[in-house]
Amino acid sequence: MNNKASVMLLSVMLLLAACGSAQPSKGPAAVTAQPPSAVATATPSPTPTATPTPTPVPTKPVEQAVKKDYHMNKNYDIVPNDPNGNKKVILLTFDDGPKEQAMNQALIDTLQKHKAKAIFFMNGYRIKQKPELVKLVHDSGNIVGNHAWDHDNLKDMTNDKIDQQVEDVQKIVKELIGQEPQFFRPPFGSGNDYLKAKIKGKGMLYMTWSNGSLDWEMTNQRNDSGKVIENVLKQLHNGSNILMHELPWTVKALDSLLTQLEEKGYTFVDPNAIELEMK
Repeated sequence: MNNKASVMLLSVMLLLAACGSAQPSKGPAAVTAQPPSAVATATPSPTPTATPTPTPVPTKPVEQAVKKDYHMNKNYDIVPNDPNGNKKVILLTFDDGPKEQAMNQALIDTLQKHKAKAIFFMNGYRIKQKPELVKLVHDSGNIVGNHAWDHDNLKDMTNDKIDQQVEDVQKIVKELIGQEPQFFRPPFGSGNDYLKAKIKGKGMLYMTWSNGSLDWEMTNQRNDSGKVIENVLKQLHNGSNILMHELPWTVKALDSLLTQLEEKGYTFVDPNAIELEMK
């Protein structure tokens, strides 16, 4: 074999060797989707929001009825509710005010000295003239009562007029001290069925008196304070509902009168302890 043939044979052999070693193309590599990493933090699901517990609305406690120790009977005497309660009590009342500060203050001072309280039954037209005296009496711990607007006889008035006489006092007193009177005394102790029903319907206590000092009759005995005391002691009995007035001789008599009543074993009932319904 000549050299030319050898070279050609060698070239063919190298070409075949090269073809046998070549690998077929597999094309572009497929992208395999990878599963989420086991350690990847998943998006947290929303935490359920707890429904807020509504704040309870404060409610006004039910007011318990205050137990009263006394009531007024049909004779207008003050009687203990407990059969074994103290029967030797006195109710002190003063009508036809307010008149003068000096008299009101003197009465208040004497009452405080004896640890007593009284009802001051006031007329509306006088309240309008001296409103500051209504506050004086109230602020002292004593009681403001309704004595009608005018000091006229209510018995023969029309129902409309009676309404006005009562309601106008209730209104003006509430404007002055923040509460309406709870006790009513008609001028001259004179009333009728309509008036009594009206007072009861308003939750007030209607009263006259059971022991009259007769201080209003002493026009000719203006300085005889002893007569006031004498009149009261003559009529004195358990539960006496004593009628007095804002008069100079009554103011003068009061300290001695209360002292003598205490010496006889009587005490002075707080009007707040009396039920507002007659029995």
